[in-house]
Amino acid sequence: MKADFSFDVIVIGAGHAGCEAARIAATMGAKTCLITMDMEKIAQMSCNPAVGGIAKGQIVREVDALGGMMGVITDQNAIQFRMLNRSKGPAMWSPRAQCDRNKYSQTWREVLENTEGLSIWQDQARTLLTEGQRAVGIETIWGVTISAKSVIVTAGTFLNGLMHIGHHMVEGGRISEPSVHHFSESIASHGIHVDRMKTGTPIRIDGRSIHFEELVKQEGENDFHRFSYRTREHQLLQLPCWLCNTNEETHEILKSGLKDSPLYNGQIQSIGPRYCPSIETKLHTFPEKDKHPLFLEPEGTNTNQYYLNGYSSSLPLNIQLEAIHKIPAFRDAKIYRPGYAIEYDFFDPTQMKHSLESKVIDGLFLAGQVNGTTGYEEAAGQGIVAGINAALKCSNSEPFVMKRDESYIGVLIDDLTTKGVDEPYRMFTSRAEHRILLRQDNADARLTPFGIKLGTISSEQERQFTTKKEWTDKLIDFCQRTSIKPKDINDYLQQIGSTPLREGCKIKDLIERPELTMQTLSAQIEKLRNLIDQIPTTKEEVKESAEIELKYRGYIERERLIADKMRRLDAIRIKGRFKYSEITQLSTEARQKLERIDPETLSQAKQIPGVSPNDIDVLLILLNR
Repeated sequence: MKADFSFDVIVIGAGHAGCEAARIAATMGAKTCLITMDMEKIAQMSCNPAVGGIAKGQIVREVDALGGMMGVITDQNAIQFRMLNRSKGPAMWSPRAQCDRNKYSQTWREVLENTEGLSIWQDQARTLLTEGQRAVGIETIWGVTISAKSVIVTAGTFLNGLMHIGHHMVEGGRISEPSVHHFSESIASHGIHVDRMKTGTPIRIDGRSIHFEELVKQEGENDFHRFSYRTREHQLLQLPCWLCNTNEETHEILKSGLKDSPLYNGQIQSIGPRYCPSIETKLHTFPEKDKHPLFLEPEGTNTNQYYLNGYSSSLPLNIQLEAIHKIPAFRDAKIYRPGYAIEYDFFDPTQMKHSLESKVIDGLFLAGQVNGTTGYEEAAGQGIVAGINAALKCSNSEPFVMKRDESYIGVLIDDLTTKGVDEPYRMFTSRAEHRILLRQDNADARLTPFGIKLGTISSEQERQFTTKKEWTDKLIDFCQRTSIKPKDINDYLQQIGSTPLREGCKIKDLIERPELTMQTLSAQIEKLRNLIDQIPTTKEEVKESAEIELKYRGYIERERLIADKMRRLDAIRIKGRFKYSEITQLSTEARQKLERIDPETLSQAKQIPGVSPNDIDVLLILLNR
């Protein structure tokens, strides 16, 4: 019997982007093939075995709301969970979880192997096959031709990957894993621009050699918060993380090795991430500081391996070791492997549409670090969008595109496709101008309706969403309609130092006070407590969502008006309507960038760096003519 190598969708690379892309495409009914070089390394956490963080946590919840699996699998394998930024407003709250590295990967493999319509093929892509400027499949290093209607490239750091430790250079996409040669050249031969970026990872330490008594313990949290709206409890033993600092002795040794650092001796030419710098870059950028924070994080429940967050380095091995031994808790530290830097190919993201399909090659989709991003979460967010659109492409359906006021993923993709990158792109809350609308608590309300329409949401997830929304709306309505008399609440208000009522008010007016919460008020107001007790599931999530909507309603409504105004610009389509190089009223920079990016709408044009409000006014005048 002859093997069938004909598919609707091919996904190349089984990292965080590839796993989400392959599974969601198959879920939508596309016959899908996921190609990976090593089935034992599916969804490998190459750097820190953690998911989420500032703004990243919001992306994971959005992936979950669309029917993706990163949130579910993180919850199943979390060994510590925390909600970051609690001291700030809810728009800034971001979930983060430390995971068991090996179990996370194993769980993803189990999910993929049991996804109907998804095949896994262990091989390596060598050549992109095209007919004209349309992708029709790939050829592998073993000479296998695999055909498809859509091809998704999620190859991470493997395209011509080159690792650095001191003067030593070794080809590889991850330590002990080979580089992929020829494939990026095959893609670039069609006119897609390719460039190089750099990232790095820290030293790994044997926990048996660490003096934990000289570290500060950081426990996790165990309230109702999770990543997935589908998860109810953590399954693994919860472990602490640990804190300490570098010191002047450590810095002196690290400085002595800078002359042999690939970052400063000319060995590495590409640009690394500003926001996650190596320890040698910190010393160079902040010479006045005599210490830098380090975070020691466990890699699993059944391993002694610890990850030293904040100590990313490509310095020579002896320098890394000698310096770390000057930190009291690590004076006897034994390591499993040193930190290293890695350079790799990426493709210019401004040559993509907002669907993540190439503008140059029809049917070719790109997602993850190959687009110039960094981070598991940014990769997963792109992966699920690429997978959805690759499946839609197979049925000639309209592409799925999220706007900047709908999701952080929409902000991410809009930034990539309109602004491009000059360093590895990482998501921050500051990148989202409508972040009060894009909170972690309401990702399901924002995006699950899209998932229902696309067919990416299970019936059980739809039921959970519908129930939560129904009770959240009911609780908000109750608080807006129900009055409370001074005699029923003033004793409590005086007790906590809150201004007593002079006349009756609605419950919502009390919730708007910063010192009062849905929880504290329900303990005092019986009719509110009785309603909350009726909520069948996700009681805490419903209370939190309702409280945030009520407490910040003014800000939310104002932000929605601003977003709606921007949407009017988004409705004005300009693609193909101008020859920008001939519009002399535009600035030179605007002409060049508009010509190169060719935005779909006026709103997208407004996001392009170098396109001024005056340039937008010029285009509006020309459109009116």
